[in-house]
Amino acid sequence: MADLAKVRNIGISAHIDSGKTTLSERILFYTGKIHAIHEVRGKDGVGAKMDSMDLEREKGITIQSAATYCEWGDFNINLIDTPGHVDFTVEVERALRVLDGAVLVLCSVAGVQSQSITVDRQMRRYSVPRLAFINKCDRSGANPDRVMAQLREKLQHNPAFVSYPIGLEDKLEGVIDLVDMKAVYFDGEGGSEMRHEEIPADMMDKAKELRHHLIEVAADFDDSLMEKFLMDEQPTREELMSAIRKGALCMGMTPVFCGSAYKNKGVQVLLDGVTSYLPAPFDIKNEALDQNNNEAKVELASDYSKPLVMLAFKLEDGRYGQLTYMRIYQGSIKKGDFINNVANGKKIKVPRLVRMHASEMHDIEEAGAGDIVAMFGVDCASGDTFTDGNVIYSMTSMFVPEPVIELAVAPKDKAGQVNFSKALNRFTKEDPTFRVSRDEESGETIIKGMGELHLDIYIERIKREYNTEVVVGRPKVAFREAISQKAEFNYTHKKQTGGSGQFGRVGGFIEPLPLDAVETYEFVDDIVGGVIPKEYIGPCNKGFQEAMTEGTLIGQKIVGVRVTLNDGATHAVDSSEQAFKTAALMAFREAYAKAKPIVLEPIMKLEVSVPEEFQGAVIGQINQRRGVILGTESDAGYVTVESEVPLSEMFGYSTDLRSATQGKGEFSMEFSKYSQIPKNIQDEMARDHATKRAEGR
Repeated sequence: MADLAKVRNIGISAHIDSGKTTLSERILFYTGKIHAIHEVRGKDGVGAKMDSMDLEREKGITIQSAATYCEWGDFNINLIDTPGHVDFTVEVERALRVLDGAVLVLCSVAGVQSQSITVDRQMRRYSVPRLAFINKCDRSGANPDRVMAQLREKLQHNPAFVSYPIGLEDKLEGVIDLVDMKAVYFDGEGGSEMRHEEIPADMMDKAKELRHHLIEVAADFDDSLMEKFLMDEQPTREELMSAIRKGALCMGMTPVFCGSAYKNKGVQVLLDGVTSYLPAPFDIKNEALDQNNNEAKVELASDYSKPLVMLAFKLEDGRYGQLTYMRIYQGSIKKGDFINNVANGKKIKVPRLVRMHASEMHDIEEAGAGDIVAMFGVDCASGDTFTDGNVIYSMTSMFVPEPVIELAVAPKDKAGQVNFSKALNRFTKEDPTFRVSRDEESGETIIKGMGELHLDIYIERIKREYNTEVVVGRPKVAFREAISQKAEFNYTHKKQTGGSGQFGRVGGFIEPLPLDAVETYEFVDDIVGGVIPKEYIGPCNKGFQEAMTEGTLIGQKIVGVRVTLNDGATHAVDSSEQAFKTAALMAFREAYAKAKPIVLEPIMKLEVSVPEEFQGAVIGQINQRRGVILGTESDAGYVTVESEVPLSEMFGYSTDLRSATQGKGEFSMEFSKYSQIPKNIQDEMARDHATKRAEGR
C-alpha cells in the first residue's frame, strides 16, 4: 500500500478551451505515463490520451471525465480531467465530490470566464482546496496580472503568484520560481529537462515584489512567518512552503502558477506545487451518516485497518459490462472480497479490481483508503455507498442540477427499438442529469438534459455506439409552475360505497417559497391535539407531493411551495391512509387555483465575446431575445457582454451570432435561475394547454 502522505487525488477543471486536457497530457508525459505527446486536435489522428471517445477527438472537447494515475517523484497522483462545457457539469460535480484537491486552469488571455465561476462555485460546494494555473502565456494578448486581478475581484480568492512567466506571448522562455527565487527553463524533448538559473536582471525587481506579496499573503496562516515578515527578515524555503500549504488547505489563499502547457513550459513547477500544497487524503475531513444510529454524522479516517467505506461516483458501460468508479475513504479492499451496497443491502463479490489510465485498465490485487479504483460486476447507481458489512454508513450524495431542455426522440425504424431502449437505459444510469420519460398524452419518449449540446452528444452516441438512427422532434424548454400568493384549503373527502367508506378532512394553507430556495417543496406539520392521527400525516404529505407533479395551468411540474397542515378531522371507521392521501391531493388542487399560479421559465446566463465593432449587433440580438444586459467589459479590441436570456429564446443563437459577427463571435451559456414568464406569453401557453386537453378528451 502507498504511504498516504504521498498520495494526491486531484482534478483539473476550467472553462471550455482553457487547455485542461493539454495540461493533463503534459502531466502524463512528464510523469513517464505516456512516451509521446498528442494534441487535443492533433494532426496525427491519435488525439489526446485523456479524450478516449471518438466524439471527444472530433469535437476537440472533453465529454466524460477521464481518470488516470501517475507518479511524480515519490508521490502517487490520481488525476481526473473534467469537461469544461457547462452541459456536462455533472461530470465536474461528481469528480469534485470525491477529490481532495483541484487545479483551476485559466486562460491568460480570456481570464476568468463564466464557466470558471461555475467550477469555482462547485469547488466551494465540496470545500476542495485548489491551486490556479494561468495557462497559454505564449498566446498573443497574454496578461497574467490581469487574470490575477480577476481571481481577486470576480472569484473573491486571495491569490499569490508562486511562479511567474519569463517573457510573454512568443517571447515566453520559462518561469520564475518565487519560493526558490530561481529562473526555471525547460529544455530537451517536450521540455522534459528542467534547468535552474539566476533570475534575469531585468526581472529581478518584479520577482522581489511578487515574492514580498507571496510572503505577505502566506504570513496570515503562520505566526512565525508573520513575525519574520514584520521584522523584514527572509523566511527559509521550508517556512514559506509550510505557510503556503496551510493557506491552501484551509482555502484561505490560492497559490497561482503560470506557464504554457502547449509550449511545455511551467508544468513541472505546477506538479511540484500539487505535491507541496494540495492535501493528502487524511488532510480532508470526510463524513458519513450512520444508518444504525439515526443518521448520526461519523468522521471517516484515512486508515487501512478501519472498516471499509467507499463511494461509487461514476458509472460507465465498458466492453465487459458496467464499470464502476469508486473512491475509498476508509479501510482497504482486495480482489475476491465481499462488499455490501448500503442503498439496497445487496452483497457482492469483487471479481476484478483495476486502476484506470484513461480508457486502459491496469489490474491490481488490493487498494486502500485514499485510492480511486474501478471494478466490474457491481450493479449499483451513481452515489451508492459500499461497506464491508461491519458498519452501515452512507455518504451524502452529490448535487444534481435539474434538466432545462427536452426533446421527443424515437428510433427511425422498428428494428432499432431494442438498441434504442438499451442506449437510453445505459445513459440514464451513467448520467444523473440525463432523464428519460414518456409523454402519456402523445406516447412519445422524451429525453431531458442540460442543454442542446448535451442531448446532441447522446443522440450521436445512440447512432454510433448502438447503430440506431434516431428521429428527433423540436427542442422544448422545461417550464415550471409556481404560486404567487398564499391560499387556504379546507377539503373533506367523503366516499360511501357498500361496506366501509372513505373519510378524511384536511385544513391549512399553501404559500410560495423564495424563488432562489434550494428546496422546491416544504411540508410543515402544525397539527395540534391529534385531530389527524400521526399515521395519516405521511399519506397527507404524499398526496400534496403527488398534486405537484402536474399543474393545471400548462401541465408542468409545480415548484417552490410550502404546505402547512394545521387542521383536519377523522372518522373512527371510514378514515384510512388512502382517504387522507386523496383529501390532500384534492385540497392542494383547490388551493392552487386560488393562489394565482404563474409559469416559470429557465433563464440562462449568457457570455458573448466579440470584436468591438460587433458590440451593437450583439446587444441588439440579445434585446430581441428578451435578454437583460448585466454588463460589458472591453479588453484588447474584444468586448465581453454578460446577460441573462430566457432559454426558450436561445434556439438557433449560434447561427445568428456567427452571421452577425462574420464568424468571429464566441459564446458560452449556463443555467442561472427560474424566473416568471411575461403575462401575455403565460396566457397564450395556458390557452394552448386547455385546447390540447379538450382535444385529448
